[in-house]
Amino acid sequence: MKQIPPSVIRQVFLLILITFIAYLICLEMIPYLTGVLGAITIYFLFQKWMTYLVKVKRWGVNAAAIFLMFLSFLIILVPVAGIIWMLGNKIGHAVDNSTEVINAFKEQFGKVESYVGFDINSQIDTTKITSWLSENLQAFAGGTFNAVIAVGIMYFMLYYMLTNRRELGTSLNKYVPMNKEGLVEVGKEIKAMVRSNALGIPLVAIAQGIVALIGFLIFGVESPFFWFVITIIGSMIPFVGTLVGILPVFLITLSAGHTVQAWGVLIYGFVVVGSTDNIIRLFILKKLDNVHPLITLVGVIVGVPLFGFIGLIFGPLLISLFLILIKTYKAQYGAKDPMEWHHLPQENE
Repeated sequence: MKQIPPSVIRQVFLLILITFIAYLICLEMIPYLTGVLGAITIYFLFQKWMTYLVKVKRWGVNAAAIFLMFLSFLIILVPVAGIIWMLGNKIGHAVDNSTEVINAFKEQFGKVESYVGFDINSQIDTTKITSWLSENLQAFAGGTFNAVIAVGIMYFMLYYMLTNRRELGTSLNKYVPMNKEGLVEVGKEIKAMVRSNALGIPLVAIAQGIVALIGFLIFGVESPFFWFVITIIGSMIPFVGTLVGILPVFLITLSAGHTVQAWGVLIYGFVVVGSTDNIIRLFILKKLDNVHPLITLVGVIVGVPLFGFIGLIFGPLLISLFLILIKTYKAQYGAKDPMEWHHLPQENE
């Protein structure tokens, strides 16, 4: 019987040991993974600015890094923290609204039951739906303690990445089992992916939210800025879109007896907000790599339970990174010719 060479056994044992330790580290780091992804995201967004400040403006490395970190705090963290704070304060209001929306649905269904011939209202349990929404909204906006630690990790990593760019490249070449050309290609793809996920998707959503907010203000919708945020969140989710902000407002306003305003909001949502979607996406994403809707959808499904609110951005980012790694592996270790597999020798040959 042929024996396994000792060198192979040692190699397999070492790989198992590395995998096990990596699993333990990742298991404990998952609650703070947003910090790691946040540092990578901000680094790629501000990389050119860092180079410009250091090489063109002759700033010191530390001063440039601190300035960009402060700038990222004002541009990114303050608005995100404000949205999370508002959502947290509006959870009770959202639950109350959910009851009103469900009742409005039941009222509208009641009008068509005679035509359908099926008792729809008896199948809708308002209490269970409201309870489910309450629990998920709290989980969606919660996690404050973990968020604070994740932000600390993010800025610690970001400072190192900005001030030690050469050392970072050397470390990657030393520890990542990938050749230099592969690392450069991965860096380019990650940069394009970060721009699309962290800039393109939020900018499109914010632009659509602003268009919807104008309609909310015109028709006198109650809590227009709350529904503005809900519309932005919905716009970031494929196949859901701004309807998640428009339809509840329509039903709540209709159930309150404001028929003209309700239909005005609905028509404005479908005609104006809906038609501007493609225009906004074309204007913003034509300079960025477009993200496939399926990647965004799967990213949201994975990211929101894993990261909370910020998972709307980091979820698609994580899926895109996963696909880039698979593509890189295939490019370096897979068959060079896609038809090569069809020309492998068969047993009967």
